[in-house]
Amino acid sequence: MSAALAAMGEARSGLFAHFGRDFTASIVVFLVAMPLCMGIAIASGVPPEKGLVTGIIGGIVVGLIAGSPLQVSGPAAGLAVIIFEFVREHGLEALGPVLLLAGMLQVVAGALKLGGLFRAISPAVVHGMLAGIGALIVIGQFHILFDEKPLSSGLENMAMMPARVLGLDFSDAAATELALALGLLTIGVMIGWEKLRPKSMSLVPGALLGVMAATLIAWGMSLDVARIQVPESIGSAFALPTSASWIAPLANPSLIVAALAIAFIASAETLLSAAAVDRMHDGVRTKYDKELSAQGIGNLLCGLVGALPMTGVIVRSSANVQAGAKTRLSAMLHGIWILGFVALLPWLLAEVPMAALGGVLVVTGWKLVSLKHVRHLFKAHGFLPAAVWAVTFILVVTTDLLTGVLVGLALTALELLPHLKELRLKVHQHDDDEETRLEIHGAATFVGLTKLNAALERQPTGRPVHLDLGKVKAMDHTTAETLSEWIQRRRQSGHKDRVTGDPSVLRPLPLGN
Repeated sequence: MSAALAAMGEARSGLFAHFGRDFTASIVVFLVAMPLCMGIAIASGVPPEKGLVTGIIGGIVVGLIAGSPLQVSGPAAGLAVIIFEFVREHGLEALGPVLLLAGMLQVVAGALKLGGLFRAISPAVVHGMLAGIGALIVIGQFHILFDEKPLSSGLENMAMMPARVLGLDFSDAAATELALALGLLTIGVMIGWEKLRPKSMSLVPGALLGVMAATLIAWGMSLDVARIQVPESIGSAFALPTSASWIAPLANPSLIVAALAIAFIASAETLLSAAAVDRMHDGVRTKYDKELSAQGIGNLLCGLVGALPMTGVIVRSSANVQAGAKTRLSAMLHGIWILGFVALLPWLLAEVPMAALGGVLVVTGWKLVSLKHVRHLFKAHGFLPAAVWAVTFILVVTTDLLTGVLVGLALTALELLPHLKELRLKVHQHDDDEETRLEIHGAATFVGLTKLNAALERQPTGRPVHLDLGKVKAMDHTTAETLSEWIQRRRQSGHKDRVTGDPSVLRPLPLGN
């Protein structure tokens, strides 16, 4: 008993050891999260308070139990498109049980230690998927700028865009033209702030300033534009099940498929974000299986209260790290600030123009459509990974997200064909007096990446490593990207590691000083 109390005391003192830095970081993350939570909810076709509830649960609950202490969870743009289509086809009431099932799947996956498998997903597929989602968000939110609702598909939204522009009449300042002006103002403030902000104010989020500017103008001039709908009390935003029949939609096989898709995409995005967060700091590394289970618990709770699904989100997480956060307390506090704001100042949220949030999502979506990833893939790894990116992107935009991802994964498997007889990867560790030598045998592909990641993460921080790739016959782009990140992270930490092997195999790796 005394040992347990001592352990609890140590954990509590560790949590509050950096209270000042975590407190200030939580304010920054809160300011970044507020407009994004509401904007992503609107892009998902649900009321904005649903996104805020997800942000609250992601901060307070998932922040407490996460395997990645500095990662911040909440509603993600990466799921907005699939949720929009789901709600349009099945209704908002069906989202809760589907999300409950998706969360349970994530918890089970974490318990079975499947976190490493998601890290073996091709970067070409992931970035192609995110770029396609970003394009769909931009196309859909374009109509929100005009105070109009997005249509049912990306192609329909694209086809309608010229009509929106040609229908403008600036001689008569009607609601459409006023809403567009507020949306463009939000976009202009965000872009301008990103380019011109002084270093002393680098942590002030442009999205917040853009929304504030549009809201002040709409309020001060009493403009007749659509504003977000806010519930009278925070309690009404938590829609708990009222009967046992609430779970009935899961009898529909198509909804079970939707739950699998949500669980898969949310898990992949979360763990890739966690890996990116690890590259930003030298603190505690992510426990991927624990993070996967924590996200599952969060999504399970979001399903029970009728909120949006959550993932670990790189925008909020990077803001958290850059603001100086040291422990999970920062993520937890940001969730408390969201809860307090929604509970005490709902009248302020009700003044925010819909077009302003549309502007935030246009900029957010555009950032997801990053061509630098496909350029890097082509330059470092050749035609096939770049083609996988392009095919995934095109199919996500023109068909649906699941089709794009599945076809992308199938194309990635083409890299295995020349090496089918050598797919079994062997990793041998030899501890010498001065260094540890990791000797890799076989074809280094995503099939053996879980084993390779486990070996890399076992390496101590105070001892040089010799990564011996002399017996590696070939390397796919997924493994090359993983090794590149590991090498760069070790180099930034001051390690004097070395990598040897066939120059043709080593070519994509960052071996220069």
